[in-house]
Amino acid sequence: MPKIVTIGEALIDFMPEQKGVGLKDVVSFQKAPGGAPANVAVAVARLGGQSAFIGKLGQDAFGDFLIQVLNEVGVGTAYIKRTDKANTALAFVSLRSDGERDFSFYRSPSADMLLDESEIDSTWFDQGDILHFCSVSLVDAPVKKAHIAAISAAKAAGCMICFDPNVRLPLWKDHEQYQRVIKDFIPYADLLKISEDELEFITGMKDEKEAIQWLVDQGAQLLIVTRGGTGASAYSRGTEINVEGYKVQVMDTTGAGDSFIGSFLYQIVRDGIDLTDVSKEQIREMLRFSNATAALTTSKKGAINALPSLEEVRACMGE
Repeated sequence: MPKIVTIGEALIDFMPEQKGVGLKDVVSFQKAPGGAPANVAVAVARLGGQSAFIGKLGQDAFGDFLIQVLNEVGVGTAYIKRTDKANTALAFVSLRSDGERDFSFYRSPSADMLLDESEIDSTWFDQGDILHFCSVSLVDAPVKKAHIAAISAAKAAGCMICFDPNVRLPLWKDHEQYQRVIKDFIPYADLLKISEDELEFITGMKDEKEAIQWLVDQGAQLLIVTRGGTGASAYSRGTEINVEGYKVQVMDTTGAGDSFIGSFLYQIVRDGIDLTDVSKEQIREMLRFSNATAALTTSKKGAINALPSLEEVRACMGE
């Protein structure tokens, strides 16, 4: 089976022991491994797929912990670099009563931002692999050029490219620049995944249909718009597919979007899906599977710790 390679940040989320209070009022936190690209790699591995993570961690206890976690769940860690020039990134989280989150990042700079383009090895990528990335690491730092190098190497090897912007406004002082950077990287994507609450920021368009059409016109073979508990939609030229979500008791939405796209990529690799020649029914079933994966993730606290197994997803779907 080809592998899914993710690139970007792996970090420690400090999850609040109290729910429904602001960050300044949280009394205690629980350490949890996280970082969107790392979450995606773990989601794939938990489902039985082959995945690897590209990134840089500090020469510290948190970096040791993250590598240990990734190894334990079966994510390849051979592409991870270490540095003593910066610490592993941290994020402190507060949870609203509905499970939605607010973040405070300690990352200026953090080790992940120092990944250099010279550290990307083209032999990491093989025909049929998928490279997945997000926007947090597209900041003006060495890691941005590392992303460009990885994308170029992956494309040359015949890999699919997946982009989930996973917008994190607190990490960017200049939001107009952030929007421009995301737009610059969208054309690289064969598969583009965006949550509905990111549509206006990324496209600058208030009308959802206009925003979706603009994104489809950028050239991705498939656009997925996730809609939280209500489900997800998929779009390509002339095609729209809508699938309802699964109802669960939401504890924490951290990692839900990552588990969704991770499970979608897992299915592409597992079934040898060609996005240029896939039926509506296949996409509909893939969305159902990913909706179930994301729903189960929200029913537990944290990201990596909450990601479900294949058996759990099938049980949620009634299979």
